[in-house]
Amino acid sequence: MSKLERSFYSKVSMYSFFVVLILVLSIWIGTGQFTHIDLMLFGYLIASFVFAIGITIRMCSWALRPATHQVLKRSFANMKKKTHAKRNLISILRTAFENIFLQKFIFKRGIYRGITHWLIAWGCIGSFAITFGLVFGWMHFKLVDPHTYQIIVMDIPTLKMPAHGILAELIYNGLNITAMMVLIGVTMALIRRSKSQDVKVTQRVEFDLLPLYVLLAVTVTGLVLTLSYKFLGGFLHPQLSLIHQITVVMFLVYFPFGKLFHLPIRPLATAVPMDYQGQIQRDTRACKRCSTLYSDDDQIEDVKAILGVQSFDLQLADGTYLADYCPACRRRLRVMKQLNMENDKGNPYGPIQTMNDVQVPGFGRKRSESYYEEKRGDEND
Repeated sequence: MSKLERSFYSKVSMYSFFVVLILVLSIWIGTGQFTHIDLMLFGYLIASFVFAIGITIRMCSWALRPATHQVLKRSFANMKKKTHAKRNLISILRTAFENIFLQKFIFKRGIYRGITHWLIAWGCIGSFAITFGLVFGWMHFKLVDPHTYQIIVMDIPTLKMPAHGILAELIYNGLNITAMMVLIGVTMALIRRSKSQDVKVTQRVEFDLLPLYVLLAVTVTGLVLTLSYKFLGGFLHPQLSLIHQITVVMFLVYFPFGKLFHLPIRPLATAVPMDYQGQIQRDTRACKRCSTLYSDDDQIEDVKAILGVQSFDLQLADGTYLADYCPACRRRLRVMKQLNMENDKGNPYGPIQTMNDVQVPGFGRKRSESYYEEKRGDEND
């Protein structure tokens, strides 16, 4: 492998080469040795190659980050363990269903946001699947007789269907259905971003709004194109087709380098529960101070390794690390440090004796009885 890497400028360029090579090979197979290429889709084809190379570059740079690299390394190590095979499968399937298909992590932030994100996400996924299937020649339709079509997948004849049946209409209008999903989702997102004062303060035009505008342009031009050839007799169809192609090309070229890049990254998060839960949805790591279960041993070790690579070991005076404590104890330790009240022999959960002899109650706890007894004694004197 090292000898092969020397033939390229970098690992990223090597991976990009293989991605393009695999795509060309798949096109060669899918189109019957380039005999079924649709030249009307040539612009989309070039943009799709740029998209694939851009995704490869971004994925490589993302995987080289210390945190991501450590998580990926842990994922591959866990997948090799035969004793964890059942647990890994259950964890991946559950996380994929809940976080990818249902997208519960978004619905927890609100029903409106959940519906918005779900429509945009699955509208884009469906559009990608249909677009790349047609552009790369992985799928096309063959007229068997005047009333029957057959779907050809990777140059293999598959399903036959009536040309004017319900299934055929659903397949023909697949892009229109996904475009409507994206259009509704983008409209809901723009309404929320225009009305919510909290969102207005934090959003950026080039990062948060530009992706929505690009998606809106793609869906609107695509739906107008359908409207033209179905209801207007092909009015301005060549011009509308060119405009739509330009918007799609812009979208594909922009996708790997903007906010929308999180779409291909999100499925990789399905491995995180598999990596850091000895038993699914259960913590096994006990806090060094209060013994509360708060995390997993593997996760804590990875946190220490990641912080060490970045020169943030966060080791304490007693040899322990900040990651060895639960979030509540970390907050206590941080406050004690900031107030310069560290005391190896003291009780961090009890009252704190300050420099001006005014006793501050402990974190969420009442003052001790001895405090009041001392005060009564001082008053009697």
